[in-house]
This record gives sequence, structure tokens and C-alpha cells, in this order.
Amino acid sequence: MVALLKPAAVAQNPVALSGQVSSPEESRMEGVLVTAKKSGSTMSITVVSDEQGRYRFPSSKLDPGHYTLKIRAGGYDLAGPAEVDIPASGATANLTLKKAANLSAQLTNAEWLESMTGTAEQKTALQFCTTCHTLQRPLESSHDADEFVEIHKRMDSYVNQSSPLMPQLRLAPRLANQIEASAPGAQEKREQSLRRTAEYLAANNLSKGPEWPYPLKTFPRPKGRATRVIITEYDLPKLTRQPHDVILTSDGMAWYISFGEQVLGRLDPKTGKTTEYEIPILKPGSPRGELGLRPDEDGNLWIGMMYQGAVAKFDRKTEKFQTWNLPAQWNKDYSQVNEVNPIHSKVDGKVWTQDSGDYAIYRLDPVTGKFERFKPFPDPSPNIYDLAADPQNNVYFTVFGADQIGKIDGKNGKITLWTTPTKNSNPRRGSLDSQGRFWFGEWRGNRFGMFDTKAQTFKEWTPPTPWFFPYDVIGDKNGEAWGGSPMTDRVARLNSKTGEFTEYLMPRTTNIRRVFVDETTTPVTFWVGNNINASVIKLEPMD
Repeated sequence: MVALLKPAAVAQNPVALSGQVSSPEESRMEGVLVTAKKSGSTMSITVVSDEQGRYRFPSSKLDPGHYTLKIRAGGYDLAGPAEVDIPASGATANLTLKKAANLSAQLTNAEWLESMTGTAEQKTALQFCTTCHTLQRPLESSHDADEFVEIHKRMDSYVNQSSPLMPQLRLAPRLANQIEASAPGAQEKREQSLRRTAEYLAANNLSKGPEWPYPLKTFPRPKGRATRVIITEYDLPKLTRQPHDVILTSDGMAWYISFGEQVLGRLDPKTGKTTEYEIPILKPGSPRGELGLRPDEDGNLWIGMMYQGAVAKFDRKTEKFQTWNLPAQWNKDYSQVNEVNPIHSKVDGKVWTQDSGDYAIYRLDPVTGKFERFKPFPDPSPNIYDLAADPQNNVYFTVFGADQIGKIDGKNGKITLWTTPTKNSNPRRGSLDSQGRFWFGEWRGNRFGMFDTKAQTFKEWTPPTPWFFPYDVIGDKNGEAWGGSPMTDRVARLNSKTGEFTEYLMPRTTNIRRVFVDETTTPVTFWVGNNINASVIKLEPMD
């Protein structure tokens, strides 16, 4: 239940709402996320209880009004409905928690993996399931192995940006997949792989009874530094929005693209107001949605248009789009232009992009519309994924599906490859910091990776929470690195000098992809999109 007590005292740092979090099992509880949302608002504010079980909302974050309260604490529910009226003088609400009525609904993807039976190899293979949905779906089902085989075949027909609300069919497999599928015995191997995964899922779901054949496990709640944070979550206009990439521009506006829709959005962090722009449809029969979003030096926004086979530029002054299609000889049904990097295009007038359909890198001249094509590997090739341009407009790239970082020299086109210390690490997305260090997420290697482009050496760090599987990593001005996990609902902050991690838990299920750090604030502010719950998240560490 919620006990409403006397107004909170206004000290040097005025508090709008504060209280104690406790339960019969633990008494005072540290690391409980408490979320307050004002009636009629699209903004939710979250704080975390400290080691004495106290939580505090600063008055700068909560205006007077009527609020709904929610909590996140693995294994616990809030006892009773939680509503509070906050006057200008502030209020106090003590929160009592009770054991969760439905623990399975609270588990993160990583907690499911930790709970399940099986080998690390079997569990790691389920990473791909979480592209479109959580592991809760297959593991709460009663499908047997035969049914799972058919389900997997159907899901293979969907593109990666599909969601349960908006499935989209794939027109053609990637070129490398087509080549591999034509090899002798490939179909039989594919069927065997499907069968193994299907049998593994059926051995771990509810197909054999009403209870799982293993205890459900939760990870420890945040402690210490990980509780000193304020998180703001902004609801987007439609539940179908998948804000894969979120960035800030110099005017303080947050911009996002939708993974499965032709939408570019602008969010005012002060008011929560959103303005959305329709991105042109260039291939009407192809799947829709965007992936990469990056600014150029003038603040214009460049977008990877995925299966539309093109890149787009949005002029923030005129609010108009300009697009460039891949040339017809390379623009196929499987073409997937995910990434674009224009940040240093003034050096030579060229913009880097790529195609995850045939694993090629392109250099675009926006004036002439001409594309140059680079192929780091012969077909069938591992996936060339993210791109990061250095100040000379050379480009570094990640080799997703293998374990390499590559570079293309912008002057002579020479391609150089370096192999990560961890085998089959699957570098996914990353960026260059001001010191010339290329930070990236080792999606399958479960590590933060850093390649020093000057010394040409690697360093790797493993986040403390199991099954973190970082998607993206970005370095900041303080020598720290930030990464997000699509599996743990946690954001990890790495001190690269000491190797110490701080992990901040998100208020609810959060499918984290591209991450962004605003370095104009002290401390820096972290931004990310929630692909599962159609929101943009701002994380403000207090130290």
C-alpha cells in the first residue's frame, strides 16, 4: 500500500516527493526503481532507492499535480494502487512491496537465459529471437518442437525491423545467404539447425506442463553508484514507433527514426512535445523503416533507409528531404542500406554508407549522385555493419558475423583488417572518440571493445551482468564508455582506466540499440530509444 504522510521538508535541494521503500521480506530496500507519471503527461520520471531504502524526486523534475507511481524490483510488486497528489510544498509517500504474483512477466531476456537449462552455446543462439520480441513469448508458450520448427520458418520470412504490432515480409534473402543456401547439403543443415533450436525451446517452455522445469532467477537490484540516477522516459505518438537511433542536435532537440516506419521524429525534452516528418517511400513494394541516423557538420540529419535502398538527408532549416538511391545494378530486393556517416564529408565532399544485403561499403558524392563500391570480402561475405569516419574522412567499419574491425583509406581505397582478441565477437555498432579510439559493442563476444587506431591495439572489458551482449558502445570526453544491452535492460558505464562498471537498470523492458551521449552537460547525459515500448529515454547520472 501507499502511506501518504506530511509534506516533505524543503531543504537546499527541494524535494517534490520522497519516501521509504520496504517489504516484509527485506525491510528497507535499496535499488528499487520508483516511477512517477503526472496525469495526462507523456513524461515519466524515475529515481532509485538508496541503501536506506529512501527515494527522492527533486522538485525540478515533478510539478505539483496528481501522479501515478510504479516500481521495478525483480520479484516484487507494489502493494495496492499507487497514486499521490503532490502540492507545491512537496509530499511524502512510503511504499510497501509484496512478493510478485507473476514473476515470469518481470524477467529480462538475460534472466530467462540465466534461468534456463542448457549450454552457453544453446542460450547464445537465442539472441536473434530478441530482435523482434522478448524471450517471454516463446518460453511462456506451450509449443512443441514440431510447432516451433514451423514458427521459425514463418519468422524467417520477416525482415529484422518487424515487430508483433507490425510484421513485414522479406522480399529476398541476403546475397550471402542465397549463396550459402545453394551449396550442397545446405538445406539439410538448415533443417537440422532449426530442429535443434526448436527442441531446445520446447525443453524450456510450458509444452510439458504448467511449470517451467527450472527455477526462475532474477539478478540483484542496483546498488551504490547505480542508484544515483534520474531517468526520464518520453512516450512517442504511436505504439508502433521503434526509435532505433536517438541523437541530440546543438539546439537541445532529440531526434529519432522508427525502425519499421518511414518516420523521422523531433522531441523537445523540456515539454515532451514531438513533431514527426514522413520520409519518402522510394520502393513501394519493399519493407519500410530506418536504422542509421547521424548528423553532418552543418547539423543536417542523414538516414539509412534500409530496404528502400537509399540514404536520405533532412535539412533542419527547410525541413525537406533529399534522397539518393543505390544504382540499379546494386539496388536489389535484398538491398539494406543500414548505416550512413557524413560527419567529415566536408574533407572530400563524400558520404560513407553501406549495404547489409550484399555486405558492401559505398562512398556517395551527393553533388553528382555517384556511388563508389568497396568489397572487403569475397562472397559469401560476413556482414559489414557500422561505419565511423575519422577527421580525414577515412572510414572504420565493424564486421558483424565475424570478429574484425576494418578501415578504408579515403585517399587510395586501401582496405585494412584487424581481428579482435575474442573470436567470433560479432562487432556490431560503435563510434570514434576524440582521442581516435574506436569503441564498439561485441554483440556475441559479450564485451565492450576498443580499438586504438593510432597504436592499432585492442582492449576488451566484460560487463558484470551475465548475458549483457552489448549492441553499441560510445566513448565520452571523460574517458568513460557507455553501452546498452538488448538483453538485460541495463545501461553500462565503463571507467576505462580502472575497468570498473556501473550498470543502471531501466524502468521497464527496453530493447536498447544505438546509444548516444550528450557531452554538453556535467555529468554527461545518456540517451537511448526503447524499441519495445515506443519511448525515448534520458538517463542523468548524479555523479
